[in-house]
Amino acid sequence: MTTASGRSGRAPGTSARGVAALCWAAVALEGYDLVVLGVVLPKLLRDPSWQLTPATASVISSVGLVGVMIGALCVGPLTDRFGRRKLMITTVALFSALTLACAFADGPLLFGTLRLLAGLGLGGVLPVAIALVNEATQAKGGSATTTLMTGYHVGAVATALLGILVIPALTWRAMFVIGALPALVLLPLLARHLPESLPATAEEKAARSPVATLFRGGYLRSSLAFWVTSFMGLLLVYGLNTWLPEIMRAAGYELGAALALLLTLNVGAALGLLLAGRVSDRIGVRTCTLIWFTAAAVFLALLSVRLPGFGVYVSVLLAGVFVFSTQVLVYAYVSHHYPAVGRATALGASSGVGRLGAICGPLVGGALLSAGLAYPWGFYAFAAVAVIGLVSVTFVSNRRPA
Repeated sequence: MTTASGRSGRAPGTSARGVAALCWAAVALEGYDLVVLGVVLPKLLRDPSWQLTPATASVISSVGLVGVMIGALCVGPLTDRFGRRKLMITTVALFSALTLACAFADGPLLFGTLRLLAGLGLGGVLPVAIALVNEATQAKGGSATTTLMTGYHVGAVATALLGILVIPALTWRAMFVIGALPALVLLPLLARHLPESLPATAEEKAARSPVATLFRGGYLRSSLAFWVTSFMGLLLVYGLNTWLPEIMRAAGYELGAALALLLTLNVGAALGLLLAGRVSDRIGVRTCTLIWFTAAAVFLALLSVRLPGFGVYVSVLLAGVFVFSTQVLVYAYVSHHYPAVGRATALGASSGVGRLGAICGPLVGGALLSAGLAYPWGFYAFAAVAVIGLVSVTFVSNRRPA
């Protein structure tokens, strides 16, 4: 592994695959924790002792995302300053402990506060994990990042399945206990097997602080372009995941079919991660990102065409293949574009700014639905977002600045 100072810091006996597996497990726990709120909300809304309303639930969800955004922005520079290993252990310990605390919350105020604080750790996991995996594997394309992100989807699916089995038998509180317990095994493994980053010298720190790296030496234009791209990429992910069923119902599909199309969209997302990694390894992550945003715009626009029978499922599947993996390709591109001294900071900034898009995505879809414009204009609007993402990628410097 190449550390922030450019020197090898791999722990003896630690393989690149071992590092990737540990980071994958951490991202899977993150996926579980970010989705668990949606799984338990139906029970919380019907708990008379909490008197939770949909509006209050939305606030709790939003403050959690704000915590994730702040965590992503803050942990990146700390990681580049103090080392990947320390911050990975810290972030996993932080969100796991606060997730466990959520199981004992006695009301919405404490619960929302704990979700905000847990978000600080959750937001920091991804930038650290991507930096660690790409450095350990010395990845040239995007497959290391896309494979890592399958952990998020596995964690999310596990949350939904466990919710079906656990909540009726053990109440919603058990979901948070289950989400925290794996850390008891994972944290000792991280401490023992993750590479130890060697800190930069005082001279290196003075010359190139992690945050300054984003704006110096020709990186300013690329940084701004990546932030716009990430905003658009996460707006698409969260907007479609939130409102696709309602948009399809507005198009005349039955509720069952609309929910099946949401599942199809996410199956496409998983397939797209695997495909995008292989393609980017062959043609380069920049070219692949441009192709993926272009295809996402095309297939989103085509969803405005009402297709009979099986055709709509194929159309939604293809949209999922390209829409969801575009943002993961952006993370891979960021990881390759910046020097090691500022890599985690760049990833954190991209993820953090992107979370603003995650917050705006549901708002955009909701506004279109309220105005009666969800179909077909909702798909045209999301296609336009993909086009903006495509254009912003072209402003990233084609050659890494010196």
